[in-house]
Amino acid sequence: MILAFVPAFFLLLFGYALNFDIRNIGLAVQDRDGTPASRELIAAFVNSGYFDMVATVRNMRDAERLLDLNDARAVLVIPDGFSRIVTTGGTSSVQVIVNGDNANTATTVIGYASSILRTASARYAPGGVALAPINVEPRVWYNPELRSTMFLVPGLIAYITMLMAVTSTALSIVREKETGTIEQVRMAPVGMFSFIAGKALPHFLIALASGTIVFVASMLLFGLPMRGSWVTLAFALSLYLVGALATGLLVSTISDTQQVAFQIALLVSLLPTLMLSGFIFPIASMPRALQIVTHIVPARYFLQALRGIVLKGSEASQLISEFAALGIYAAAALTLASVRLARERA
Repeated sequence: MILAFVPAFFLLLFGYALNFDIRNIGLAVQDRDGTPASRELIAAFVNSGYFDMVATVRNMRDAERLLDLNDARAVLVIPDGFSRIVTTGGTSSVQVIVNGDNANTATTVIGYASSILRTASARYAPGGVALAPINVEPRVWYNPELRSTMFLVPGLIAYITMLMAVTSTALSIVREKETGTIEQVRMAPVGMFSFIAGKALPHFLIALASGTIVFVASMLLFGLPMRGSWVTLAFALSLYLVGALATGLLVSTISDTQQVAFQIALLVSLLPTLMLSGFIFPIASMPRALQIVTHIVPARYFLQALRGIVLKGSEASQLISEFAALGIYAAAALTLASVRLARERA
């Protein structure tokens, strides 16, 4: 089954998810001019096919909130007097603020915005001469230097942690099946909660310590910042690990050998974390069906929380939706694993 299924699965997943084109970029607009010319400029962004207007803001505080919550990836700021300046031969500066937590996406967004503004500027240049009536002022928040490390390292932390937690838990129970000691556990007066806790807790503590070491090493070796709360980070990592360990327990219930358990653990942890979490490929550019599937990938929410905490200094109140999603996944995985383990012990 694995040999027959995996190649086709790889083809479908890679073929649809491997897409570096970025579309459906959330755009917030602060139009201080409020004229037909400014509205025409906004329409140029929306009609380009790259940007989706998600909100209009009145001040920078609202813009910052949208960027913090990932509701918008860019903010277009049109200054007061824009129409009067560009129609009288002057130069008006239009600001584009971009969320830089993903360096590759931010670079592409700046390129799209600059191209649109250059095209709009050419319409106001007299006689077709490039006098640049519109001056583009890009601003990158959270990662001004556009260092790819700030984008890659959090993803690697999520990837390494998930892979380690799922495989270690899955193999520990399947090993008992192969050696026959699982029969002794079934006959022992041990409740299901005690059995799961006994299997998961040591791996949880090891994975938590390992994740902490990886994070601290990232700070020391790659300059990863820590702008948020360590308590919030520990809570996010704990929720993520509980879901990963529960996934490993679930894998162990459907595997009879360590070889099969290892292969299934790789499929359910490695591929979704790499391909469907937004780690490498932007979710907004995926087909609609795959975008729906990404909602059950815990790494998606952990990455959003992790980047928010370390790069933006997000507080726990700003990450409620991510924490809720991680908690729901952990509860669902634990429930399924408990039900299947109870049937095996029956």
